[in-house]
Amino acid sequence: MGISISDELLGTFVPIVVYWVYSGIYVLLGSFENYRLHSKKDEYEKNLVSKGTVVKGVLLQQIVQAIVAILLFTVTQDEGAVDGPRSSLFVLARQFITAMLVLDTWQYFMHRYMHHNKFLYKHIHSQHHRLVVPYAFGALYNHPLEGLLLDTIGGALSFLLSGMSPRASIFFFSFATIKTVDDHCGLWLPGNLFHTFFQNNTAYHDVHHQLYGNKYNFSQPFFIMWDRILGTYMPYSLEKRAAGGFEARPTRDYKDD
Repeated sequence: MGISISDELLGTFVPIVVYWVYSGIYVLLGSFENYRLHSKKDEYEKNLVSKGTVVKGVLLQQIVQAIVAILLFTVTQDEGAVDGPRSSLFVLARQFITAMLVLDTWQYFMHRYMHHNKFLYKHIHSQHHRLVVPYAFGALYNHPLEGLLLDTIGGALSFLLSGMSPRASIFFFSFATIKTVDDHCGLWLPGNLFHTFFQNNTAYHDVHHQLYGNKYNFSQPFFIMWDRILGTYMPYSLEKRAAGGFEARPTRDYKDD
């Protein structure tokens, strides 16, 4: 008789496994200079934190996320969310779109506030920006408080307000994890479907990590609507670097607010 693993446990731990497996793929691809937005040399020289510290920080955030997920599934397990064969594709699509919009809205306004509040930026959000040259497994490298406020609570709200089941959450949060890792991978890969279907992509977020884009391109992880609506969108062009690879360059003057 096979071992049965609950949807709640899968919903808690599958996105964590996906994070490290998908990041590992990008680490391997990062050895190809022609795909990179920054050189390997810049990654080592410009970043202000060691990779060992980044791994420890991400693992800490994932432990907190796992605890919150287990508590959330425990509290909501009797609410009878629609699931399995009873769920129509329309219902699942509606839940996913709702969850994406909720997560984007929460993260945009929290993220933007952490940049404009000097205390929060200095003591909390600046930790994430120690990665001047982002890479895949640094996607969730944050101050623990930011990880709780921005990612964990944002994820909980998207789960609750969308009405998705634990089973549906396995797929949604795995997808959100892949998207977040892709946004931070620092690679511009040919045929990447995220770059085809989402304007919020690797280059878009790389602009935000540079000094000139620090007060722009706050949106994450899916759409750029709030940046467009509220005037924090920084247009850019993708140019080839002489030494190989690409560079996202702003196409208008910027101001440091």
